Amino acid sequence: MNKSIGHKQLISQSLSILPTESFSCPLLNYGYDKLSVDALMKIFVAAQLDNWQSYEEMEEKLRANPEFCQSINLPSISGAQLSRRINDLPTEHAQALFQSVVHKIQELTKNHKGINPELGRLKIIDSTHIKLPPELCDWAFVTKGWNVVKMHTRIVVVSEDIHYPDKIVPSTGNVADVETPHLLVEEDDATYLMDRGYPSKKNLNAWQNQDILFVVRIRNTMKVEPIETYEITHPDVIRDAKVTYTRAEQPIRLVEFLDEENRLYRLMTTRWDLSAEQIMELYRCRWMIETFFKWVKQHLKLVKIWSTKPQGMWNQMFIAMAAYGLALILQLQLKSPRNLWRFLRLMRIYLYKTYDEFMKELHHKKSRTSRGRQKVPIPSKGR
Repeated sequence: MNKSIGHKQLISQSLSILPTESFSCPLLNYGYDKLSVDALMKIFVAAQLDNWQSYEEMEEKLRANPEFCQSINLPSISGAQLSRRINDLPTEHAQALFQSVVHKIQELTKNHKGINPELGRLKIIDSTHIKLPPELCDWAFVTKGWNVVKMHTRIVVVSEDIHYPDKIVPSTGNVADVETPHLLVEEDDATYLMDRGYPSKKNLNAWQNQDILFVVRIRNTMKVEPIETYEITHPDVIRDAKVTYTRAEQPIRLVEFLDEENRLYRLMTTRWDLSAEQIMELYRCRWMIETFFKWVKQHLKLVKIWSTKPQGMWNQMFIAMAAYGLALILQLQLKSPRNLWRFLRLMRIYLYKTYDEFMKELHHKKSRTSRGRQKVPIPSKGR
């Protein structure tokens, strides 16, 4: 690495990875001499990475870090200007930024084979709510006291330790999960995992006709007719069968099992090549998207909203996912053994220090390993 590059701030080095060159086009920035689309999105990605809590804190951070401002060609800016611009930013720009980050992750993980080669890559689909203040967000009304937006999300699981969102669909809270699979389920070689909110008879038929590999939980009320039953070899599995259902165009496999609390899970799947036990374990991987939602809300503070307007909210979702992807790209490029949270935490500590200082700490090894508290023998009274 060039010495001068290593001495730049980590925040500038990190944001330089973002493929934002196209957003510096004069046509996109006509009338915005002070704050380009490129600089705007980098500021908000920095805000997510560094957990800036308010527009006032944004102003303070930018004033305190002139080197960072210089790296994005920003002379000065107010919080009010940032607020107006994030609400005016066309959402397709924020979406394009997110998709370009996804493309970089795909390149870095193209040789990963999934949790194991037999199961292959997984794509998990679910949604999460972000609550908004009712008095400011009538447009997000669902029911009394419940004004929310939803982020319908697809994450790709490329290994036991690596997963990332490759597509999100923002919506108001009254959009049901069952209405979104045509946007999130696509023909590829991955196996889709989904909870009970997604399958309908129409959706199941569509996925089978498209030869989609899936494992999806169905409701206990859905009636099926058995065609053929298979031998059960695992104590938790109570049924493994080829079945049909009302308006079914093709037979489908049904696996039923009980969890540790004796709750019944009914799974429909097109993975005929796996054992019932593997189907059961495959579905249990669905918890990864729940931990992902918890991660971005806790560590990127996605619940801390920057806007009460629809366009601003959609922009925040795409930019927050781009920030997550950026941290993952750095972790992958540097081949860090730290988990993503520990890696991000170290990034936050060194964001305004040099890249070389960050790298030195990243590869720091303890000079001495503690042996823990040692027992001291008690001398006998006769000595």
